[in-house]
Amino acid sequence: MKIIHAANELKPDGRKVCLAIGFFDGVHLGHQQIIRQTITDAHQHDAVALVLTFDRHPNTIVAPGHAPPLIYSLPQKLRAIESLGMDTLLLVRFDEKFSRQSGEEFIRGLARDFDPIHSISVGADFVFGHRRSGNVASLKKLGAELGFSVHGLAAVSLDGHVVSSTRIREAIRTGDLDAASQMLGRPYTISGHVVEGDRLGQQLGFPTANLDVTGLALPPNGGYAGFANVNGKAYRVALNVGFRPTVTSGTRPLRVEAHLLDFRGELYGEELEVAIGGKLREEKKFASVAELREQIARDIAAASSQP
Repeated sequence: MKIIHAANELKPDGRKVCLAIGFFDGVHLGHQQIIRQTITDAHQHDAVALVLTFDRHPNTIVAPGHAPPLIYSLPQKLRAIESLGMDTLLLVRFDEKFSRQSGEEFIRGLARDFDPIHSISVGADFVFGHRRSGNVASLKKLGAELGFSVHGLAAVSLDGHVVSSTRIREAIRTGDLDAASQMLGRPYTISGHVVEGDRLGQQLGFPTANLDVTGLALPPNGGYAGFANVNGKAYRVALNVGFRPTVTSGTRPLRVEAHLLDFRGELYGEELEVAIGGKLREEKKFASVAELREQIARDIAAASSQP
C-alpha cells in the first residue's frame, strides 16, 4: 500500500478515484465494510482505491478534553487497512488549520485534487468539517453537483449491538477481550515502540520489553499470556500491565512489559505488537522481590502452556 501525505502525490494518470473517508480507529467490522465497498467500486470502474484517514483523533485538536484512548496505534491502523487490499492511503495531518475547514470546503477540495472522484464511502453517521457541518445528506448533495456517488453504509451489528470504536474501547477497558476481538474481526493486540526501562526484569532474570502505549486503550491491570512476531518468528509472551507495586512507590507510571519466551536479542526502538490471550492473574503487591520473582516464573510457565 502506498502512503501519501498530500493529494498531489497520488498521480492517478487519468483514472477515477474511489474514496473511503474516516478515522477508522481499530479498523473494525464496520470500517472494513466501508473500505471493502471502496475497493469493490474501484475494481468495477478501473479506478484507484484510496483511504483518507487522519494522523490523530480529531478531538485531540477540537476537543482535547474529550479525546478517547485509541484502540490502535497509527502503525497498527495502517497495517490493518493495508491487509484489506487497499491501493493507496492519504494520511492527513489533522491540525488546527485543517480543523477550521467547513465540510463543504473539505469535499470541494478533494473533488478538485482528485478530479475525477467516482465514489465516496463513509459510515451512515459520518460527520465532518468545522463544527461537524457536514453529514451524509450534505455529502450526497455535493456528489450530485460534483459528479460522484456516495455510499453511506449502515453500521454492522454483532449479537444485536452496533459495532463501534466506543464499544470496543469499553470491552478492552473491562477486560472482555474476546468481545473486542470479535468486533475487530481479528485478535486484539497491543502495539508500541520498545523504550528504555530500568532493566528490573533483566535483574530478576526475566528481561522485558517496555512498550510505549501512550494514548492507547488498555485492558485491566494484571498478567496476560500472548504472542508476538519478531522478524518472522512467533514467540510466546508473558505480558504485564500495571504499576509494579512491589518495586515502586509514590507516583508510578503505568507500564506494559512483555517477556518474550526464548527470545535473545535487543528490541529497543522497534515496534512490538502483542496479541493478547488469556489473563493469568490480577496485579498485586508481593511481600518481597523474591516472591515477585517466583510469581513471574509461574506466569511464564503458564504463558508457555497457553493454547
